[in-house]
Amino acid sequence: MTSLLESPAALQRVTPRRTTVGLVAGGLGAYWPQFPDLLPQLQSSAARVSQRLSQVGDIDVVDVGFISDAPEGAVAAEKLRSAGCDLIVGFLTTYMTASMLLPVAQRSGAPVLLINLQPTEKMDHETFDTGAWLAYCGACPLPEMANAFERAGVEFRSVSGYLEDERAWARIERWVKAAGVRGALRHGRHGLMGHLYPGMLDVSTDLTSVSTQLGGHVEVLEFDDLRVRVEDVTDAQVRERVELADEVFELDDTVNPDDLAWGARVSVGLDRLVDDFALDSLAYYHRGLNGEQHEKLGAGMILGASLLTARGIPAAGEYELRNSIAMLVMDRLGAGGSFTELQALNFVDDVVEMGHDGPAHLAISSRRPLLRGLGVYHGKRGWGVSVEFDVKQGPVTTFGIGQRRDGRYVMVASEGTVVPGPLLRIGNTTSRVDFGCDPGEWTDAWSASGVDHHWALGTGHRAAELKAVAELLGLEFVQVRV
Repeated sequence: MTSLLESPAALQRVTPRRTTVGLVAGGLGAYWPQFPDLLPQLQSSAARVSQRLSQVGDIDVVDVGFISDAPEGAVAAEKLRSAGCDLIVGFLTTYMTASMLLPVAQRSGAPVLLINLQPTEKMDHETFDTGAWLAYCGACPLPEMANAFERAGVEFRSVSGYLEDERAWARIERWVKAAGVRGALRHGRHGLMGHLYPGMLDVSTDLTSVSTQLGGHVEVLEFDDLRVRVEDVTDAQVRERVELADEVFELDDTVNPDDLAWGARVSVGLDRLVDDFALDSLAYYHRGLNGEQHEKLGAGMILGASLLTARGIPAAGEYELRNSIAMLVMDRLGAGGSFTELQALNFVDDVVEMGHDGPAHLAISSRRPLLRGLGVYHGKRGWGVSVEFDVKQGPVTTFGIGQRRDGRYVMVASEGTVVPGPLLRIGNTTSRVDFGCDPGEWTDAWSASGVDHHWALGTGHRAAELKAVAELLGLEFVQVRV
């Protein structure tokens, strides 16, 4: 995401889980003896689709070939079922019966995307015969598939265009990326360490609801799990982590060397914790008392949590499990995703100032991030070093996961622009976001959406991608626009 991550070895990103996309192409076998040139043309188109899919990103394409009738569709269905696909792509090259693809959709257990990509933008009516026309007839079976899938209770989505239509491919890639995020959540392991920040009723999460609505597993951790690992950190490892911090961050004069060394020690322990429990994300909070060990651990988390987040293992404070998951979603979409809440409104510049004390996604910082020493963490016990930066200027998206009264999650997003201007220098991540409207009206609409008071702030306009993720997860999606 940024050159910041290209240098220090300890900041190398984790290797994300690869997305598996199943591909089956087909057409009506009755055409082949009637029009001998048709099948080779359609198979060539299917090969091109397979090639383009393999170029989308970190994905594996399971191409089960070309089917011509229902029995071949059943064979393809079994192959794709056993492949454990995150998305099934059915390529309608010409007319084909619904009986050919329905078994594929029913047996795979994966979301289904139907694509209709004719060879070129339009037919040449003066020269085309029936065989040439049939290569452009992939739209014909789409309503039939939709009707059959509806009656079978199988959800699907479709993209129509032509083979080299970049608009169509942008929509296809959106679904592939969304399927990758769905897969990351279904296989994800989310750490939850400590206890709820007292009184924060919005962030309280039923752990079972994570597994039932998003998939994955929540690993309940104690701060003692971190304590024993921090106790095993050597002085040499602390020095190495301090050197890393000096390389990654600008160190403000307020940074106390002892506080930095403690944050470095906790950071190494956090890395071990994440490795030992194979975590993909982490949410944490511990209040502590009178300078005891757990209070010191909680106060020393920010450096290590920010380094983890930059590596693609998002960490959120204040026990905000759904927010650490929201940060994971944004990270896997390539948007970063930094721990964020409302800070203040500027009615002169028409911007919303937002950020947080604590973990930040260093990869989306507009500049070299600053480590500032704080003698007090507002609203929390302890002291130490904290991260200060603003997200790089340009288009951004806010994204959070709220919860309705019936327990269902709702994914909420809003698109804006980070603009330049004065920022607080208090060891927080602060960004000035212009949503193109009165900041008070935006704040009212955002708050009414059902989102928590924390969310992920990421780069780029991502609402369309997030809407696709929500659809594949079967969740409500709300885009806040004023």
